[in-house]
Amino acid sequence: MFEFIGTYGPKLLWAGLQYTIPLALISFVIAIIVAGVVAVVRSYQVRATGLGLIFWRIIRFVAWFYVWLFRSTPMLVQLFVVFYGLPKLGISWLAPSGWAAAIWVLSLNTGAYASEAIRAAITSIPDTQKEAAAALGMTDGQAYVRIILPQALRISIPTLANSFISLVKDTSLASVVTIVEMFYMGQQFAAANFEPLQMYLLVAAIYALFVSVLSIPQHFLQRWADRFVKG
Repeated sequence: MFEFIGTYGPKLLWAGLQYTIPLALISFVIAIIVAGVVAVVRSYQVRATGLGLIFWRIIRFVAWFYVWLFRSTPMLVQLFVVFYGLPKLGISWLAPSGWAAAIWVLSLNTGAYASEAIRAAITSIPDTQKEAAAALGMTDGQAYVRIILPQALRISIPTLANSFISLVKDTSLASVVTIVEMFYMGQQFAAANFEPLQMYLLVAAIYALFVSVLSIPQHFLQRWADRFVKG
């Protein structure tokens, strides 16, 4: 067993460090940006009339449809649609490689779920704080940026951290779009040495190691975000 781990463990670790972790980090950064924009669009109440109000409602519908679409379909299906389906429509430039397709799908899928977490955090802020900001002469936009969003981000840290952990594990699906990440390497090794149980247990253990290490910053980030909170 130790010989098995010594033979394949370093190779799987290197594949994880070279492909799995960068793929997860890049996708998560994009997902947080998308989630923040979508959450604000779906929760912000615009004081507009006429064409301005119609335009804002269209934007809100697009944001809602995006969240509904990616939460209602499996990520594996989304990967196949983007990587194998889009070229049939002549728009392969959106995902010219397996890396691009995986980043698109992982980012948008995670962003859809994360946007709901941020939106729930935004709506949990009492209206009295918005009223207090207005009494101080702040505009709605200033109140959002200075008061609402900082508190919402602090509240949503645990949920967003869980989304990141799920994203790290979901990178294993990238093997279906020809990315030679850790799970793909495990599949190749299992096919070569005819030891699928040991190989996949080793892959699972390395995923658990990555998730455990990457979960450590959540504690410090939460403490940093809570430094001004008295309770």
